[in-house]
Amino acid sequence: MRITKAHLYLVEFPLKEPFIISYATYPNMPAVILKLETDTGLIGYGEAVPDEHVTGEHVSGTFEILKNVLLPQILNQNPFDIEHIHYLMNSTIARNPAAKAAIDIACYDLMGKAANQPVYNLIGGRAHENIQYAKVLSIEEPAVMAEKALIAKNQGFSSLKLKVGVDDSGQDIARINAVREAVGPAMPIRVDVNQGWKTVGHAIGVINQLQDANLTWVEQPILMGDLRGLAEIRQKTSTPIMADESVHNMEDVLEIIRLQAVDFINIKLMKSGGIYPAVQMAKAAESAGIIAQIGSMVESSVGSAAGYHVVMSRRNIQSAELTGPLLFKEEIGDLNFEPPYVHLTDKPGLGITVNEQQLNKLTIKSASLDRSE
Repeated sequence: MRITKAHLYLVEFPLKEPFIISYATYPNMPAVILKLETDTGLIGYGEAVPDEHVTGEHVSGTFEILKNVLLPQILNQNPFDIEHIHYLMNSTIARNPAAKAAIDIACYDLMGKAANQPVYNLIGGRAHENIQYAKVLSIEEPAVMAEKALIAKNQGFSSLKLKVGVDDSGQDIARINAVREAVGPAMPIRVDVNQGWKTVGHAIGVINQLQDANLTWVEQPILMGDLRGLAEIRQKTSTPIMADESVHNMEDVLEIIRLQAVDFINIKLMKSGGIYPAVQMAKAAESAGIIAQIGSMVESSVGSAAGYHVVMSRRNIQSAELTGPLLFKEEIGDLNFEPPYVHLTDKPGLGITVNEQQLNKLTIKSASLDRSE
């Protein structure tokens, strides 16, 4: 089996309401959808959702990198040779993990379809009976977040993730306490600062003021890359700490292990380069007793399904937050959400059907490469 054709679609997914985190507000979500065809007639889909604030990629650049740099290297390759495909990609261009993730995901979709197996059976099998996801609340006024949290609880969600860090920490404390009061003492609440508290001393002070909120963890309170700072925060607070923007690749995981910097890591396919490296990172974390989560860059059903297959395959991945499809007014896939669960099927590959009519409707720019002749 050989990859013979590639089709790229630069799309914008319209959001039901703006998604607000500490460093950006998104009125819609841009992405690049990749469609690979093989000489056996199989079709596989991948997705890239770059974040210039985290991976240093912009969606327009990702489109061009895929078109002009990466895809010419992997056409005529066998998608089962995923180790070699990653070698080719990494040898051709450094970093660009979201672009590489699109190819990786599409290859796994093809592998699953060729083997007549869901992707999770190719990377470890079924390690969980079911998968739950948290309700993610973007940054708003304390009363609004509290109201939305209570609605989520009544809808059946079993945990909440609160985005904070956009303004003064007093407002963040008010947001968190308002939500805790609204949902009661038992519901798990995790807080994602997205680097917004910036300095170690400031973060320690804020976290220590939140002890009564009984938080499951505080995620990435300071600027990415400061692993020693995360280690100091962990030593001087009692609330568990998660690294997100500081975890891009295996080197980051190994340094986190060496420094004993955090209790949890948030692995994202768009940061790591796809399913193959994400699984490796999760295994390394497991060896050090670190619990992993598969997080979201607000992907469609394509990228979200890929992430959930990784979750299903690893026992030490105990959390997931891939909720992009629920935030969109219009989508291209049919990943099945039933709060608080997402249901992966046993269909081959990613297990989703892509609506190409909807894909074309949302497309701003497209390109194709053909090596079938």
